[in-house]
Amino acid sequence: MKDHDDAAIAASLGSDPWVRYSMASRGLGTATDSESLEVLRQASVGSDLVQGLVADLNGWPGAPLASHKSAEQAFHKLSFAVELGLRRGDPGSDRIVSLVMANVSEEGPFTLPTKIDPAHGGTGKGNLAWALCDAPVVLRALVRMGHGEDPRVVRAISFLASLVRDNGYPCAVSSSLGAWHGPGRRDDPCPYATLVMLELLLELPGLRTGPEAHSAAECLLRLWERSREEHPYIFWMGDDFRKLKAPLLWYDLVHVLEALSKAEWMRGDGRLKTMLGVLAAKRGTDGAFAPESAYLRWKDYDFGRKKGPSGYLTAVCLGILARIDL
Repeated sequence: MKDHDDAAIAASLGSDPWVRYSMASRGLGTATDSESLEVLRQASVGSDLVQGLVADLNGWPGAPLASHKSAEQAFHKLSFAVELGLRRGDPGSDRIVSLVMANVSEEGPFTLPTKIDPAHGGTGKGNLAWALCDAPVVLRALVRMGHGEDPRVVRAISFLASLVRDNGYPCAVSSSLGAWHGPGRRDDPCPYATLVMLELLLELPGLRTGPEAHSAAECLLRLWERSREEHPYIFWMGDDFRKLKAPLLWYDLVHVLEALSKAEWMRGDGRLKTMLGVLAAKRGTDGAFAPESAYLRWKDYDFGRKKGPSGYLTAVCLGILARIDL
């Protein structure tokens, strides 16, 4: 039985338009019918936060990729803008999509300017490329915006889905990067690539319950179960992983739970419930959640500061717990 009134918490923390939309889109509060939700979505998209992201995305694709973890990367900004409601037909949206789709790889996924330092096995030269730690993020954003039936998107998704292995998804990159791969064994799954592939697959009716999604979800739960022994590609599930952080850009507790809680066939899994217990234990006495780690990029917002509860982070966490009632 719940100890908190989630609707009341939503009302108390929902002064910002993107928080109100994030709460309602997760079924929290009272304004969850389609008409009310659309009003909230438009308010969120019109906010300074989302309009700032849209302005940044007009410079797509931005500087060459140096760190996939950086909150400054354009594909992370696209994902966050879409999470906060940006959709096909919104002002500025179609231009951004045309920029995203302007460069298509030989294999199908859309490319980004990439530069890998020689110290990490690259050439140090700029190149248009994709990796399985960026391409699924871009494709999921396009699907959520309303471009899931575009033949270019369909082709790219089909190619990426086919890369699955019995143990999850590998570190895979476009042919333009040659034999380069991340700091791990080729037979190991890449935890982050597996996470973002699961998120992509769960958006697609024809793939959300298929063997590819099952393999990805099982990989993440197996890594949780064996977090002391296995950390492929230097992705740990230790103390830093368990810190609450938003937005959901990298490999951490909230991001993994956001994906796994949408995989309906996993909801009775004991490993998932153990992971959810870690999240639930971090809930404050006021029923809200506060960031325990933050991206400097978002220091002007409550989800980017470790100084009290965050409306947006609380919306995400309450949404996860609502899907699986502990």
